[in-house]
This record gives sequence, structure tokens and C-alpha cells, in this order.
Amino acid sequence: MTLEVINELVIQSAVALGLENGKKLRVDTTVVETDIHYPTDSTLLWDTVRVVTRLIGDLNELLPQGVPEFTNRSRSARRRMQEIMRMAPKERHRRLVSKYRKLIHTTEQVIGNAREVLKKTERIRSIDLMTEIAIKAIRKQIDYYCSLGDLVVDQARRRVIHKEQVPNEEKIYSIFETHTDLIKRGKILKPVEFGHKVCIAESACGLITQYEVLDGNPTDDVQVESSLKRHRETFGRVPKVYSADRGFFSKENIEHCTKAGVELVCIPQRGGNKTMEQASYEKSSSFKKGQRFRAGIEGRISVLFRGRGMKRCLAEGRERFELLVGAAVLANNLMVIARLLAEKQKHRRRRAA
Repeated sequence: MTLEVINELVIQSAVALGLENGKKLRVDTTVVETDIHYPTDSTLLWDTVRVVTRLIGDLNELLPQGVPEFTNRSRSARRRMQEIMRMAPKERHRRLVSKYRKLIHTTEQVIGNAREVLKKTERIRSIDLMTEIAIKAIRKQIDYYCSLGDLVVDQARRRVIHKEQVPNEEKIYSIFETHTDLIKRGKILKPVEFGHKVCIAESACGLITQYEVLDGNPTDDVQVESSLKRHRETFGRVPKVYSADRGFFSKENIEHCTKAGVELVCIPQRGGNKTMEQASYEKSSSFKKGQRFRAGIEGRISVLFRGRGMKRCLAEGRERFELLVGAAVLANNLMVIARLLAEKQKHRRRRAA
């Protein structure tokens, strides 16, 4: 990715200018949201109906003789969706399945009807070249959303009708942002998030030396070894201080950091009974100092969210999602370098005076 290469060059420039030495590293993960509504089976079915119907309408305007025999079922689907959303908890066990059967049936009718339209209009051509190109593009979109509709219908039938526990990796959370992952991080105020997990590593002066958009919902502890490897590639050595929260803890990670040459591995133990040695170490002044250093990355993530627009990606597609994250990181690093250069220049002037 181009922005990733640019960010790497920016970090190397900061090292060459003497602004960063890579002696300290703090790592954390966060979630950047995709631009979707909260996904439920009923709203996903409604999304399929309204999008396919809208596209058929667009096709109808472009074809010389219009679209043959397509019934607009948007009103019916919307009513079924609203009935499900407004249903009281007491009546859900009685009426939920029957309402979903009707909505699923309507969605299948729309998808099947749309595919029939594609077959019947396959050989129809337009005289205008630009119109022909537009028709092909719309036909491709209709076929794409019909395929996604099949997945949504199958998911709703398995979950609601057959009471099946569908694995997260098999679920679809949006027909618009199909790359969206479900993330559970144990947060009380936000137990479930929809987007992508992003791993960020920051130096002592505020430069983000590493970032990666992750697939799925991997545990934080798998990021330690790779972050150390990338730090060594950038700075030619491992950091003296490696700090992270308890999500990154594992005995293997502690041993790996120690063997790699990290002088202070500041990762608190996660769960279990602590040994006397571990408890004493976590109460030491050096460990507490390392954890205070770690807390700084929370502020950096907040800056990326509030000041760099990284909280929610409004652009469509995985590629643009990664582009947003890379642009936010690049903007942060450029502003940090500008501040460090200004401070360095000010210090030189004071010494000269």
C-alpha cells in the first residue's frame, strides 16, 4: 500500500533527523468503525429489497422498452421490518418467526423477480454507447446485490427459523460494507463494535511507527512478536522498554521479549494467580513507570479519533478503509515531526543566545 510505504519513509526521515531513537515502544489495539447501521436480520433483508428495487428502477429508466413484469414489494417489506423492530418482548416468542417467514419470502420474491428481469433483458441493446455502458454497470450491481441477498436470506433462515448458532465468520453485517467484522473487546459501554481492529505502535515522542488493519477479531497477544520484528527492521534494534496492556500478556510473549533483548517488559499479567515474583515486579517503580508510559497511547488513539477522523470510515470498501487509517497515521506523524523540529529549532536559538 502506497501510504504504508510513505509512512515508513517518514519514520526513517525522523530517525535520520535525530528526532526518534526507538528506545521505547508502546502498543495497543483499537476499533475503527465502518459506516453501517446496527445489523439485524430484518434490516438486512429490508436493505436487500430496497436496493434491488431501486436498481431495477434505474434499469427501467435506461432500457428502451422498460423493465418487464417486476413487482415493487418495498412497502410490504418495510412494513414487515417495522413490525419486527417494534415488536414487544412478550410477543416475540409467538409472532417473531411468522413475521420473519413473510419478510424472507418477500425478499426471495424480489431477488427471484430481479434475476428474471436480468434474463429477459439480456439481449436488449441501447443505441447510445454511454447508455449501454450504464446499463451494463447497473446489471452488474443487480446481480451483485442479489448474490448478497441470498446470503442474507440464508443467514436469517438459519438464525431465526432454524434457531441455528451461525459462526461470526459466516455472518454478513452489511450488504454495503461486506468486509465489516464483529469485534468484542469486553467494553462495558460498547460490548459489540462493527468495523476492523487496528493495531498501533507508538514511540516515546508520539510517532506512530507501526499500524495494521487486522482481519477478524484476533487476540492482542498475537501482535507482540510481529511488532518487535517490525521495530527491529525500522530501528535496527529492539526497544529498551516494551509496554502494553494486559491483553498482550502471555508467558511466551514475556520470554520472547526478554530473549530478544528488551530490558523492561511492561505487560501486566492477565488472569490467574500471580506468583510472588510477578506480583512484586508489577509493584516495582520501574514497572509502574512503564505502565504510565503505556497510558500515553490511549491519548494518541483519542487524537486519531477526534482530530484525524479515524473513528468511523465513511468511505466505501476495505481498500478505502485502509486508506483512511493510513492517512490519519500519516497526518499524525507529520504534525508530530513538525512540532519536534520547531522545538529543536527553539532549543538551538536559546543555546545560541
